[in-house]
Amino acid sequence: MARILLIEDEAAIRRVLVKILTEENDNYEVEEAVDGLEGIEKIKDEDFDLVLCDIKMPKMDGVEVLEAIMKIKPEIPVVMISGHGDLETAVNTMKVGAFDYIAKPPDLNRLLNTVRNALDRKELVVENTRLKKKVSKNFEMVGESEGIQRIKELIEKVAPTDARVLITGQNGTGKELVAHWIHQKSDRSKGPMVEVNCAAIPSELIESELFGHVKGAFTSANKDRAGKFEVANGGTIFLDEIGDMSLSAQAKVLRALQENKISRVGSGKDIKVDVRVVAATNKDLKKEIEDKKFREDLYHRLAVILIEVPSLNERREDVPLLIDYFSEKISAEHGSGKKEFTEDALNTLKDYDWRGNIRELRNVVERLIILGGDKITEEDVKLFGSKF
Repeated sequence: MARILLIEDEAAIRRVLVKILTEENDNYEVEEAVDGLEGIEKIKDEDFDLVLCDIKMPKMDGVEVLEAIMKIKPEIPVVMISGHGDLETAVNTMKVGAFDYIAKPPDLNRLLNTVRNALDRKELVVENTRLKKKVSKNFEMVGESEGIQRIKELIEKVAPTDARVLITGQNGTGKELVAHWIHQKSDRSKGPMVEVNCAAIPSELIESELFGHVKGAFTSANKDRAGKFEVANGGTIFLDEIGDMSLSAQAKVLRALQENKISRVGSGKDIKVDVRVVAATNKDLKKEIEDKKFREDLYHRLAVILIEVPSLNERREDVPLLIDYFSEKISAEHGSGKKEFTEDALNTLKDYDWRGNIRELRNVVERLIILGGDKITEEDVKLFGSKF
């Protein structure tokens, strides 16, 4: 049922609108409020999919009601009901946030089309919210070990600032998750989160990838192209495996951090950028500095806050939690029920040498869910849990 709140002080208009809506669609449930104050109280206490609100009312006019709804529950679409002399005001309410307006006396088709469109929009808003939550869950950080709790506490302190962060740790430990948590908990969360795998981009193309290029800058540059720093403007850029970046690209990144501006390859024009940089590496950058493979000045620019992600072998108490998390997620992906792991199976997996860390654990869990029995036993682990 779509729940519609009708806020209208004229009883005759209320009767007409209720009759039109309920006779047109059995799935419309219409609640009435005789003035703005009563309407606001109902919105605070109940859930509605749509509000139809008159403009001229005693106690609290429609514009005030709209402004209140935008603060209380901005996801609810509001359609204003306007008399002949209120049309200009009705149009202006759309700037405040109204979905649309209908004039008195209401035209049947116009009213029903507006209501249908507004309800469709509400469904889209709800679906988008659900998808955003789903995306956030993809980067959930699972674990209760001391090392993970310390990282979570550090993120809570660091995320609201614009401090640059360098994340270190072995392959597969979850450095990307830490970067996403920092972004999602920051004031830049509404801006873009742009990821760059520095190890996956050829050294001759890394500068173009990061800073963009102009047409004709090199053989395959057929048109101007914005780089990742420009795309991330107002948000966060995550430079993964930064230890694999060429020295020439490092120099340009250093300039971008120092001056908050970049220039595209082939252009001398400066472009201002407002980007938070989070970097990650599995390399010992201090050793790389000694070997003249990484700039010391860039290291100090990046490592304002240093977060070291522990290996899975250093947080074995989290293995059962991770297995439970992956089991539920993987079972859902395969369209099957969640499989239970026996205590002996969990203990066996806790004792593994997890050189591939969490990434390796996920692969083993997926293999066991596909090949193991209804309940994963120690025997299943020995048969199918082999990592190599």
